[in-house]
Amino acid sequence: MDNAFLSVDSKSEHEPSYNLDRAATGRDFAVSGDCGYAIAMTADRIWTAGMLVIGDEILSGRTQDRNVATLAKWLNVQGIRLAEVRIVADDVDRIAAALNALRQANDYVFTTGGIGPTHDDITVDAVAKALGVEVVVHPKARAMLEGYYAKRGGLSEARLRMARVPEGGELIENRMSGAPGIRCGNIFIMAGIPHIAAQMMDALTGELEGGAPVLSKTLGCWTPESEVAETLGAVEKAHPACQIGSYPFFREGKVGANFVVRSTDEAALDACLAELREKLSAAGHEPVAEGI
Repeated sequence: MDNAFLSVDSKSEHEPSYNLDRAATGRDFAVSGDCGYAIAMTADRIWTAGMLVIGDEILSGRTQDRNVATLAKWLNVQGIRLAEVRIVADDVDRIAAALNALRQANDYVFTTGGIGPTHDDITVDAVAKALGVEVVVHPKARAMLEGYYAKRGGLSEARLRMARVPEGGELIENRMSGAPGIRCGNIFIMAGIPHIAAQMMDALTGELEGGAPVLSKTLGCWTPESEVAETLGAVEKAHPACQIGSYPFFREGKVGANFVVRSTDEAALDACLAELREKLSAAGHEPVAEGI
């Protein structure tokens, strides 16, 4: 799988280089502009994203993350696969290290959490450290916050923290609270609050380069997956453009499994599904369309 960086032609008012080169990534691409955007040197490939969930409250169990599923579904519509998720504590060095690892392995990286007004909201600082740039107050973000808080007590020093960006960063619209997300090349810094993060994803819809969306269809069977494991493997091998996932469950006192067939090619998907249905039926396992 080739995970070269994306092709985007964009500039911001701050234009440092983010030093994305072959030595750092091990992949071929050409830099376009000075904001870390790059042109992928391959075609017909799978685009991937990594996700960095930030916050002590997630690791402690006090807060349950809901952004992973939302981002994964949204990315799929953009033709991008969520390939890896990491959860990191509120620690600048750990966040920076995880971010660098994810951005070297994927076309895009999304972070959620840690961009609010309090002292422990350190994501911007960590991203800046990972990229080797300074943190600056974005004038447009400041103006947006001044307007939003004009009748809400004014723009305090704490609230002004939400206008800070890694130098060269662009803004991601946030219609909910006025505090924007941030885009730094292939890195997208978003809120941890689920409905605000979803708004930011919506603002990015259609803005990212990707491949064909992954399609999926499901069959279910009241059978232990171990009894059909060889069948699943044989059918998947016969249809190299497809992948089959097996998801067992226990309901109504019985063991069953749902089999999800995925592909970017609808014709290949239908052919694989038809053979899987035929093989399961022939083995005495009556498949249930759409799953159980």
